[in-house]
Order: sequence, then C-alpha cells, then structure tokens
Amino acid sequence: MTDKQSVNVGVEAPRYTYADLADLALAAPIVLSGTVTKTVRLKGEQAAGTPPGMARLYVTVTVTTLIRGANGIPSTINYLVDLPLDSRGRPPKLKKAPVILLAAGAQGADLRLVAPDAQLPWAAETEATLRAILKEATAPGAPPPITGVGNAFHVPGNLPGESETQIFLRTADNRPVSLSVLRRPGTAPGWSVALSEIVDEAAAPPPPASLLWYRLACGLPRALPYGALAGADPAQAEMIRADYRVVIRQLGPCERNRQRD
Repeated sequence: MTDKQSVNVGVEAPRYTYADLADLALAAPIVLSGTVTKTVRLKGEQAAGTPPGMARLYVTVTVTTLIRGANGIPSTINYLVDLPLDSRGRPPKLKKAPVILLAAGAQGADLRLVAPDAQLPWAAETEATLRAILKEATAPGAPPPITGVGNAFHVPGNLPGESETQIFLRTADNRPVSLSVLRRPGTAPGWSVALSEIVDEAAAPPPPASLLWYRLACGLPRALPYGALAGADPAQAEMIRADYRVVIRQLGPCERNRQRD
C-alpha cells in the first residue's frame, strides 16, 4: 500500500477539532498508527453491553509508528471497539485500513482504547496535529490544565482611558498563571498570559490551535466567577468583567464535535 489516505476505514468519521484531538491525546499514554490486518465480530456474552446499532469488534493491527509510548509495544496489537452497523446491519470493513489509536493502557499485545471513539482513520493532518500536541505537552514549562479563576484586580493608569487588569488563574499543578489586560488611549485593549510570576507586557496572546490556547479556551469559564471580584468596588468590578470578556472573545470558542464521556 503506497497511499494510506486512499483507504477508507468503512465508517464515516466526524471531523475532529483541535480540542477533540487534544482531549484524546492528553489522556492517552499510548498513541500509534498502524494497519488493520484482521477483525472478528464478537457476539453473545462477549458482546454484552454493546450499544444498539453497533457491533463489537476484536481488531488486530500491525503497528506502523509508535507516536507515544514510554515502554514500547509489540509490532502487532489487538483491541476491542464498538462501531456502527451499516443500513444492512453489517459492521464496517476495516481490513487493510490505516488507523490511529489512542490507548489508555496495554496488557501484553492487548490495548485498551482511551475512549470508545479513540480509533481514528489515519490522515496526515490528524497525525501531524497529534504529534504537535504531544510535543508541546511534554516540553519543559508546558502550560498546565486550568481548573478555575482565582482573584483579580484592576488599576487605573495615569492617563484617561489607561488601565491594567490582572486575573490570576487556578491550575492543576498550582503553578502561577495569570492574564493581563492593558488599555491605552486610542488603541484596542491588548492582553497576554504569563506562565510564571513574571508578567511580560510585550507578550502576545497564544495562537489558535496551540496547547496554551486549548488550556485557556477550553479551561476558562465563559463568564467571570463572582468570587474573583472580592474586594473590588463596583467600578473596578465592571472593568474587570469587561477585560475578561476581551480575553474570552479573542480566544474564541472551544469547539468540539465528538461526544465526551
């Protein structure tokens, strides 16, 4: 097989967004690409719990590339997956299909997928995006998951229309992460994020489809929690809310197409 993209996995796959792929990749200790060599449809007790309209398959894959996996894996692996039946009640034909698998663990040659939909049709763009996510996630100083918003404060500047708002975020590893929103007369508000206690006013917002963008766009609440305004007077509180909306609006929505567990 010379063109992996020419083979269809037999299932119409949803178009996964960057956030969808990040959700899967960051939860998966094992990520690989390979080619399906065999499928067996399980029935009876072996298929107990299979959702209606689905078939449970025991799939064998020859591994092409181990994208992530600290301890390595066998060259041939197996796993269970539930896939939808076609209009004639038949499971999809997967033999020779190139796939990407995201697994939560392995027992010998048997993998356990990280989610029911963690078998993906192979595509160069999908593999490249997963590799980029994992590279950023394992780099020193990688942005941590955002778990909430701490406190915030607003300071007027010396000139009319000049001000600064700082919003401190809660993180999974308790690292200091903060947002800074600067207003200057005659210019649109600008903002930046600091992954340490040092704030760089010249820093730019994170680009879309980056791990830092994902952490913020998918981790921040859409509206500022009331508790973040403790100690602020009404005028300051309104400016903090407005500046927080600047950040949320420029980040854009955390779009997801897959149904998360």
